[in-house]
Amino acid sequence: MTEEVARLTGREVVEARRLSGGDTAAAFAARLDDGTEVFAKSAPPSMPGATAAEAASLRWLAEPGAVPVPEVLGASEDVLVTEHVAAASPTARAAEELGRGLARLHDAGAPAHGSAPPGGPADAWIGLAPMRNEPEQDWPAFFARHRVQPYVRRAVDSGAIGTESARVLDRVCERLPELAGPAEPPSRLHGDLWSGNVHWGREAAWLIDPAAHGGHRETDLAMLHLFGCPQLDRVVATYQEVRPLSDGWRERIALHQLFPLLVHAVLFGGGYGAQAARAAERALRSH
Repeated sequence: MTEEVARLTGREVVEARRLSGGDTAAAFAARLDDGTEVFAKSAPPSMPGATAAEAASLRWLAEPGAVPVPEVLGASEDVLVTEHVAAASPTARAAEELGRGLARLHDAGAPAHGSAPPGGPADAWIGLAPMRNEPEQDWPAFFARHRVQPYVRRAVDSGAIGTESARVLDRVCERLPELAGPAEPPSRLHGDLWSGNVHWGREAAWLIDPAAHGGHRETDLAMLHLFGCPQLDRVVATYQEVRPLSDGWRERIALHQLFPLLVHAVLFGGGYGAQAARAAERALRSH
């Protein structure tokens, strides 16, 4: 790893330490010979294209300058090097800036619902799971074809959900055009915005480990609600100041949470399949 970091940065690594956390890669903090602190991670061979997808995602999210995103310092087939951001405790000010910045990031837009970041592969990853980015004419078509239906099939095959739950999820897909709320232009999404991918720095909240693509902005907000996020009420309030959400967005949270719940059902089993089925039932009842 240190040799590859040196090659990608053009600097000698004088110190490196393994970091804990993360379920997809070995991660390190390293100090270069000029004193620069960098973050490096390696993707396993079982995840081809993961490094390219993440590097393209980070660059695309950084482009509007809306939210702090670690700068990509180098990327190879299986190693990614970015700037290192020291961790700190969440603050109200950082949460408020995150809400405003996230609204501006979404407003930067994308070519289509389902479009990959420029230079990024169509076959990307969300955590340990494959994720296909394929442009579609509207969000309901994209979400059904490339987010819900493929994972319903995987979850059924793995035994994570039963046939009755699968039928409920199929009904959601059939009714997506009416369940999705008002049509919106494609937003520039982080794509995996659970609380662990909001990195609280000393002065701001940074977005890390993205699975970026063009999609519906309510998806990022629903992900923040799935596992909780510090100061979430402040994040949402300041988001609304910049780009108010469409009426009924809270009732659609369960709909947008179907994809991450199905991903968890496929990867971890347990109660995630049942949770996905319950979210599907809530989505159907909301309209």
